[in-house]
Amino acid sequence: MAPCLSELRNAETIVLIIGGGPVGIAAALILKQRTHIAPVIYEAQLEPTTIGGAIRIPSNGLRLLRRLGLYEELALRGSRETNVVLHSVQGFVIGQLDMISWSEKRTGFGLLKIRRSDLMDVLYGAARKAGIQVHFGRKLVEIEEGDQQVTAIFSDGTRGTADFLLGCDGVSSSVRKLYVDSDIQPEYSGVTDIYSLVPTYDRPTPVGMLSGLHVTFTGAGMFAITSATRSSDENYWFFSTASPSPALRGTSDGREEQKLRHADDAQAILRDALKGGQGEWGDLLRDFAEKSKTVRFHPVFTLPLGGVWHRGRCLLLGDAAHAMSPHSSQGVSMALEDVFLLSRLLNRSSLPLKDVFKTYDQKRRPRTEEIYRTAKDLGKMRKKTGPWQLWLNELILTMVLYCYGALNLLKLGIGQQPMVYDIEKEEL
Repeated sequence: MAPCLSELRNAETIVLIIGGGPVGIAAALILKQRTHIAPVIYEAQLEPTTIGGAIRIPSNGLRLLRRLGLYEELALRGSRETNVVLHSVQGFVIGQLDMISWSEKRTGFGLLKIRRSDLMDVLYGAARKAGIQVHFGRKLVEIEEGDQQVTAIFSDGTRGTADFLLGCDGVSSSVRKLYVDSDIQPEYSGVTDIYSLVPTYDRPTPVGMLSGLHVTFTGAGMFAITSATRSSDENYWFFSTASPSPALRGTSDGREEQKLRHADDAQAILRDALKGGQGEWGDLLRDFAEKSKTVRFHPVFTLPLGGVWHRGRCLLLGDAAHAMSPHSSQGVSMALEDVFLLSRLLNRSSLPLKDVFKTYDQKRRPRTEEIYRTAKDLGKMRKKTGPWQLWLNELILTMVLYCYGALNLLKLGIGQQPMVYDIEKEEL
């Protein structure tokens, strides 16, 4: 039988964290701060990866980043503009959508848009200050478990042994494949995101034109532009498009799939998608695509619901357990909720480790499945449509936005309830 955590604390408790992305670093920071467990991180890449465009973090995640002591530094780097403007391909504004203020009133936090590279820089800076060990270039090849400890074996022959292990290594998790649940495989969502970051000096726009998030639905998918920094010196654009297979490249690996391409590779796709764009707005969208010197393709892979999250002394967190579509902007927030709940359970010293993992599973599944389904539904808005269907969709959207404002439906918090959820109020 697995020992109680109080027994483990008779000596220093060590946790191996596989994966040095946002989930792994956040897990190490939270566990060290709140449980005094000694985390050791192993990352397969040779250095911290900065692959990715910009990330949107809503209020439920920002509140946890404040408790972690990182919110202020992140807020100095990211953009907190919250307005969402919806455009027609004909060039006129359909309306504006308030997706934040209801939850902001209840949490004190709005929305942060930040480059992934800035997020990683802040996380790694905090890890260095906390004295957390991070070993790079360690590809996991095997996991061995005894009665009291678990050992990770890496491709270079090195080994790490600890009291328990956390798989924080993403949708293509080696921990999941090798040990926890080899039957669950990533599934292509049917949507590929194409994206780029463009400095504002390289793409001048009228003052105030790009304040907030600007969304345009085209016949081929959704095109969005937003500021990615507090100083608005760089804009982030992405185009989500339906594709019957991940033909735009690669595997489900979270890093390999975001393959860097020369901008010419994207021009045919974007030119076709934006050909109906009219007026100044249509010109701006095309200009953004043409100004992008490099473009990344990201086929979106998810995990099917119902997978196993833990086995023995190993537990999966974040995308390794419940990878979902990014279209609800909850990826980072869900991972933070995972680790905050785990830290609370680990502090209940009367529980054996197996019961910690079992309780964690029971408490997290309903929440993750709810967000998973919401994100999947939002991804359906990226499907291809004909010109008449697009016109009808825009008409319906215009009417919905008008009624939403006229009837003051904002007071109901439609679509914002998940953002006020507080994992630390979850009853244990």
